[in-house]
Amino acid sequence: MAATAPALALERPNLLRPILVGGGIAGILDQISAFITLGHNVPRNVAAGLIGHHAAFSPSIFPWVLGLFLHFFIAYSAATIYCLASRKLSFLAGHWFVCGLYYGISVFLVMYFIVMPLCAFHYAGPYQLRGLIQGLLAHMLLIGLPISFSLHKLAR
Repeated sequence: MAATAPALALERPNLLRPILVGGGIAGILDQISAFITLGHNVPRNVAAGLIGHHAAFSPSIFPWVLGLFLHFFIAYSAATIYCLASRKLSFLAGHWFVCGLYYGISVFLVMYFIVMPLCAFHYAGPYQLRGLIQGLLAHMLLIGLPISFSLHKLAR
């Protein structure tokens, strides 16, 4: 048993760096995009999904900080899922560009059609085609690609 442990350690890449870098870059790019598109109160909208609209837009700074924390928690969770999946699906690291684009689509679909309807304000549409296309493209380029590229480059 002891002889196989070092061999397993050599075969399995350390995923901490790609998770931290990919999740951090994805979180930063997505937050910048949201600030440009929707304004500086975006973290309050994120927090409203957990604590409700009235509490999120109180004069306190806490909801803004909570929303920013939740945003990065989601980005790091997405990076963790992708990197852990790459242990079983090795093509995720090798074909990082295509897989990253499709992963961004899957993150978008989960957020918009599962998470948002289940949050405190139960957002379930109506959706506009322009918003869906913009969201898909943003998630593909700003979330999927940074996560997949960081795995490709940093998982050693």
